[in-house]
Amino acid sequence: MQAHMNLPAPYQPHAGLAAAFRACPLIAILRGITPADAADHGRALYEAGFRIVEVPLNSPQPFESIAAIRRALPDGAIVGAGTVLRPDLVRDVRAAGGELIVMPHGDAEVVLAAKALGLACAPGVATPDEAFLALKHGADVLKMFPAEQLGAHVIKAWRAVLAEEVPLVPVGGITPDNMGPFLTAGANGFGLGSGLYKPGQCAAVTVSRAKAYINGFRANFL
Repeated sequence: MQAHMNLPAPYQPHAGLAAAFRACPLIAILRGITPADAADHGRALYEAGFRIVEVPLNSPQPFESIAAIRRALPDGAIVGAGTVLRPDLVRDVRAAGGELIVMPHGDAEVVLAAKALGLACAPGVATPDEAFLALKHGADVLKMFPAEQLGAHVIKAWRAVLAEEVPLVPVGGITPDNMGPFLTAGANGFGLGSGLYKPGQCAAVTVSRAKAYINGFRANFL
């Protein structure tokens, strides 16, 4: 019998992200936002109650938008980048003031680059193997993507084997009305894209949609 077991390192989340997630576990995805509109929509989301905002890097001039939102929001808010596909982009996100790296995939090099610079990281995972590898490399949040394909039954199965303090965040096809089954199954929050923000919409629409999502979450939170 072995004297010592090779156990995984304990889960230690990024403190700033963890605090923002406790305040509001909904991540706003502003895909397609422009630098001219970024601050207004960032403030609109914050006023509605959101505390985590990401700008996907396939948006126009994403680093300028990240910087604009970071300047517009209080320190307790977390601003970051989504669709981060390569590790060399992580430094650019940090230079723009970003504190969170969100990915559609689980590339270990991107996760490690984020953690080396002190940033939070939410890799996209779709299998238990990907989930545990992401955690091994330092993931703070597991982005379950695409949520439409995985469904609540997968979340329930994962929740049985993952540490309860690890946040599971479904992304893809989430509406204010379909959160309940995911939360019942063990999800902790959600990433919200086109149902929350579409390029060109005014900040008042963003506020209205943000409040609808927060109300939907609160109505189903267990």
